[in-house]
Amino acid sequence: MQSLKRFFSTSFGSAVAGGLVVLVAGLILIQTGAVDTGDDNSSGTVIEPAALARPASNTNQGLTVHDIYQRDSEGVAFIRSTIVQKTQSVFGLPQQQSSQATGSGFLIDNDGHILTNAHVVDGAKSVTVQLGDGAEQDAQVVGSDPSSDIALLKVDNTEGANPLPLGDSSKVQVGDPVIAIGNPFALDRTVTSGIVSALQRQIQAPNDFSISDVIQTDAAINPGNSGGPLIDGAGEVIGINSQIESQSGGNEGVGFAVPIKTAADVASQLENGGQVHQAYLGISGGDIDPDIAHALNLPVTQGVLIERVLSGGPADDAGIKGATGQATISGQTFPVGGDIITKVDGKPISGMDDVISAVNDHKPGDEITFTIFSGGQQKDVTVKLGDRPSHVQDSSSSSLP
Repeated sequence: MQSLKRFFSTSFGSAVAGGLVVLVAGLILIQTGAVDTGDDNSSGTVIEPAALARPASNTNQGLTVHDIYQRDSEGVAFIRSTIVQKTQSVFGLPQQQSSQATGSGFLIDNDGHILTNAHVVDGAKSVTVQLGDGAEQDAQVVGSDPSSDIALLKVDNTEGANPLPLGDSSKVQVGDPVIAIGNPFALDRTVTSGIVSALQRQIQAPNDFSISDVIQTDAAINPGNSGGPLIDGAGEVIGINSQIESQSGGNEGVGFAVPIKTAADVASQLENGGQVHQAYLGISGGDIDPDIAHALNLPVTQGVLIERVLSGGPADDAGIKGATGQATISGQTFPVGGDIITKVDGKPISGMDDVISAVNDHKPGDEITFTIFSGGQQKDVTVKLGDRPSHVQDSSSSSLP
């Protein structure tokens, strides 16, 4: 029955805030510091730093952490966002409160474009950036996409900083060595190292949609690392550090990075038009396994039980139905009466992650065929995917494709 308790649980949802931007609300100021990667020559013997283990997906000789840090750290940005919020004084009078958020980013070209997380600059009245040892300068927010948690900034002066080379996140393998450079707790250009500990994770975007194909790492990521690069053993960026799973609010060895393939695609759309178009289905649901199937007397032992179909969305237009009631089993409440998805384009699915990945692999206007059980009958339903809205008003689910 343990699986019943996990039904509809969010994807690492309880403590993602640890990887988020450092918020400095008005009077609160959080500062941070760097890691010493210098060689110790006190014995008189020169000791060469050990190279990172060669990535399984790369045939080149791996670089040392020091090598990568020396080459890339000047291109890692320290980002400060100033946010002005309307509040009430203790006497009930309207007033404005200014706060500051700090995060990370990195230079991607010689034109001054910088990638970061959308939540680092969300709601900012002004944004400043410091590259390497250069002066702090104003940055333009070219565009932001909350569905992927990616934002593109632009600065005028990149003197002394080189763009970070972008890698191929689709070739990353579990066990590949990685390093993270960023500004945890406002400690500028701090480096940590680890490995890729898992792939194909999903995390919740700021607007409640799901980000798929996320890279999991045990490299230390803390508040203020958000928006910084996750770099492979060849010195190329494979992801943007975005969130952590934590019970304490700090690093516990489980961090998540949006793949650079996703980020680069979003950045291109933001630069060329300012808007990002992503496929949208409009459902929320949960995984079915044998325990759940037995408890709810379902006709299948794996798939997705649809909890909610969002009004006016593509799934709603295609006639897919959400839950009509609830059942309580062993103290847990489950939606019942909704359609069950068992296949996507003829391929069996094991759960909601497969549905989300399938939708994210398509574009608005594409058609997907779902095999569903509805009213005790199996049938195929073809859905024309829509354009993902900026947010969904009537959903509390963290699993929205």
